Amino acid sequence: MPLESSKALSIVIPVFNEINFLNKLFEQLKLYFDKKNIEIIVVDDGSTDGSSDLLKKIKQNGKYNFSFKLIKLDINSGKGKAIQTGIKNSKGEYILLQDADLELDSKDAKEMFDMITSNEDIKCIFGSRYLSGKLKKNNYFFNNLVGKINSLIFNIFFSQSLSDVHCGLKILHRSVIEKIKLSVNDFGIEIDLASQIVRNNFFIYEFGVSYFFRSKAQGKKITWVDGLKSFYYLIKVRFFDNSTSTNLSIIYSSIYMAFVGSHFGMGLGNTLFIIIFFILGSILGIHFKILSSTIIFLFIFIGSLFGKGNGTTLAVIIFFLLGLFVARNSKKYFSKSNFNNYF
Repeated sequence: MPLESSKALSIVIPVFNEINFLNKLFEQLKLYFDKKNIEIIVVDDGSTDGSSDLLKKIKQNGKYNFSFKLIKLDINSGKGKAIQTGIKNSKGEYILLQDADLELDSKDAKEMFDMITSNEDIKCIFGSRYLSGKLKKNNYFFNNLVGKINSLIFNIFFSQSLSDVHCGLKILHRSVIEKIKLSVNDFGIEIDLASQIVRNNFFIYEFGVSYFFRSKAQGKKITWVDGLKSFYYLIKVRFFDNSTSTNLSIIYSSIYMAFVGSHFGMGLGNTLFIIIFFILGSILGIHFKILSSTIIFLFIFIGSLFGKGNGTTLAVIIFFLLGLFVARNSKKYFSKSNFNNYF
């Protein structure tokens, strides 16, 4: 529910050493969001390039209708920390997350706001740099590749179909914000946010946006180290930030799928299959709890009793697929019962 004395929209903007972009950023904000029911919350994340003084001047000039909150963090604490701080100080019914570096266009942000407010069924929209037919400038292949790989892994882990988990332009209804508890302080905030939204059963819509990549010389903050850390965060949010029952299901499913893998190949090939199926089992364990996993395992065990050699392998595959079918339908059947936590 909207807070008392709330605004229609809170725009949270983390800033760290963005002095070259701030004037133009506020020109865009004034063009598209200059209304009294909108608040701009800028969180200065320990800037050292004069951004702090420029933000104070912009605030003092006051040539805008929106409310402007300026929050100063004494030391650089990371994008995630700045976003968390901004959200905690927001009053809007909707919260828009936007970067200060002008890689993304405020015009797209306005279109996303108009879209989400015109449809009460939509609670969350992520911008996507890969969906649109809009103008783009991006000549950094490696960054682009890592972003797409991360989105693919996220989709596999969470049964989603997102094209761009890392896009910095997002808008959320307050009902979504009230359900999540962000904890990541650096660029991993994007993965943390997306995973918690999905866990709380909110559907993520996507909207194609323009993108103008900037180089390190122009102030780009994210590095290849952050790219590697993103893989860590993907593993963390999927396999460790779970309930006890889910973690037990992951262990259980990993073991029985390793058993399935033992029916494939010989020698080193057999070992590789065991490892691959062990990983596949960990993913199954995310989606199927102990009882539904047991159904799959029992079907696999029955299949292993049939045939010899390749015949056994085929039987195991067939019964595995049958087990998946039965387990999925059992999960649906018990989804609204007291046994839901076990299926």
